[in-house]
Amino acid sequence: MADACTAALFTNEGALEGEFGLNPEIFGIEPNRPVMHQVVTAQLAAARSGTASTKTRAEVRGGGRKPWRQKGLGRARQGSIRAPHFVGGGVAFGPHPRSYAQRTPKKMKRLALRSALSARVAEGNVKVVQTFDWPEPKTKRARAFLEAVDAGRKVLMVLGRNDRIPERSFRNLRGVAIVEPSQLTTYDVLWADTLVFTTDTVGSVGGQQGYDVTESDFVEDTGGES
Repeated sequence: MADACTAALFTNEGALEGEFGLNPEIFGIEPNRPVMHQVVTAQLAAARSGTASTKTRAEVRGGGRKPWRQKGLGRARQGSIRAPHFVGGGVAFGPHPRSYAQRTPKKMKRLALRSALSARVAEGNVKVVQTFDWPEPKTKRARAFLEAVDAGRKVLMVLGRNDRIPERSFRNLRGVAIVEPSQLTTYDVLWADTLVFTTDTVGSVGGQQGYDVTESDFVEDTGGES
């Protein structure tokens, strides 16, 4: 995948400058689809609120009296009108609050992220811009840039903490998400049609030291609490 280790380089106005060399260990590996699937599944599962709750027959109000006598009426015996088969009764095997979080090893998340980035590079959907040295935030200018680089419908802008002006320029555009390099996840990469890095942020993605568990991973470590 040596040919896949370069991305188109643009100016901040969207003019093509040439090609930008990428780290083959991050952007040029063979994508591991099973690992990507497992990590994305874990991220989406842990994002679930898990607050659905139903009441059992023991928790529903009423039903303490036997509705009719045991024998002699020709009807089936019943002990409570709050049994699950009665209207207003408790729910059998219904959902209760729980955590859907899955434990995912850091190595697996790093591999999944590198696989997703490599897949996007191989498709030609990773673009690098030199520097957004715009004097002031302008959404119109940001829209013109995306049109010039043919960014597609869903765009992920990977910006640094100091890129406040471009962040304010892009954040109001529909279909554009903004993330810092340390917060980038496999789901982010696979969600976007096009990834746009700056020359500063493209070098700090997917490294051993630069990728830690963050809130954007959606993955929680559930301890021994019961």
